[in-house]
Amino acid sequence: MRILIIGAGGVGSAAVRIAVRRPFFDALVVADYDPARPQALVDELGDPRLVAAEIDASSSSAVAAVVREHAITHVLNAVDPRFVMPIFDGCFEAGATYLDMAMSLSAPHPDHPHEQTGVMLGDEQFAAAAQWEAAGRLALVGMGVEPGLSDVFARYAEDHLFSSIEELGVRDGANLTVEGYDFAPSFSIWTTIEECLNPPVIFERDRGWFTTARFSEPEVFEFPEGIGPVECVNVEHEEVILMPRWTKARRVTFKYGLGEEFITVLRTLHTLGLDSTAPLDVKGVSVAPRDVVAAALPDPATLGDRMQGKTCAGVYVTGTGTDGAPRAVYLYHVVDNEWSMAEYNSQAVVWQTAVNPVLALELLASGAWSGSGVLGPEAFDAQPFLDLLAADAPAGYGSPWGLEERDAGAA
Repeated sequence: MRILIIGAGGVGSAAVRIAVRRPFFDALVVADYDPARPQALVDELGDPRLVAAEIDASSSSAVAAVVREHAITHVLNAVDPRFVMPIFDGCFEAGATYLDMAMSLSAPHPDHPHEQTGVMLGDEQFAAAAQWEAAGRLALVGMGVEPGLSDVFARYAEDHLFSSIEELGVRDGANLTVEGYDFAPSFSIWTTIEECLNPPVIFERDRGWFTTARFSEPEVFEFPEGIGPVECVNVEHEEVILMPRWTKARRVTFKYGLGEEFITVLRTLHTLGLDSTAPLDVKGVSVAPRDVVAAALPDPATLGDRMQGKTCAGVYVTGTGTDGAPRAVYLYHVVDNEWSMAEYNSQAVVWQTAVNPVLALELLASGAWSGSGVLGPEAFDAQPFLDLLAADAPAGYGSPWGLEERDAGAA
């Protein structure tokens, strides 16, 4: 296997640091628009399988050229979702397997944005599914942590824990703090603005996909391993698009523990138009307001030594257990920032995102996972993934996942 990771930011760098500990690939090219970034990473790690390259992720032909130049078999897209389609198309053109952690962008319904869906996340990619399948090529989409690991949990719950599922409720929360900053997001602010300010999507089997108001239906969810109660709200996310395609759950939701301060900041950015991606002319310079916001905030990849706490991703599943009785469980994965920094020099949120596509690449290399078309993580057997994630190194990735039984009567 010859891998190309596009993007040497927080998640891309973490993916490289994780991958170099594994023997399943022959070569790994890490590419970025700024060639100094991947070169610094290659120099730091000193693995002879690593190569640095320059790439223009906005050009499908440029992506295809790098794939061909290095005889790449598998491409991991580790840049923000505005570049999904050129990378996706470039991979198809050059005949490479494609993986991403966020899908093609959505567009709200022009008349009823908080009631009806417009262009949904991933619609552009799924429109090409037949083409990929006919060519015998695989695009594994939404293979980060959320989406990604959460979708693997959904598959596991349906196959092993439940005879029928009422709701797959993705719930994401943390107790992370960043010393020295009043406001410092732990993940890409560009992506966070995109997913949090778009109308949230909900799925119901008898209704299909529909939207609701931003930050709607707040609930306090109890997160495990000392994180505790966090208020979560509806947010647009790929799981709600992916899970209904490969599971039989009656309802699918995604709620994110943003916190009141973060919600206030996001609302202010929207009110001022600073969430816009449309370029403005500022004294003769064309610049998108959202790019200015991103440039003004610290790079999340640099915050690890100032962060404390844990981050948790998981799925709260309710329904009927295999014994015919009501059941409610929370399947989850927690990463402690102190551990991820000590072990990988990567902060917890980016490490938790990056480990899952690397693990998926290993399963594709071994043949434990295989397929063609545009597929989500739910399309594959969850057991080998979860076994490899939890197994101690060097056999596995040494990052256990958990299952908590909850009160089915309160579900």
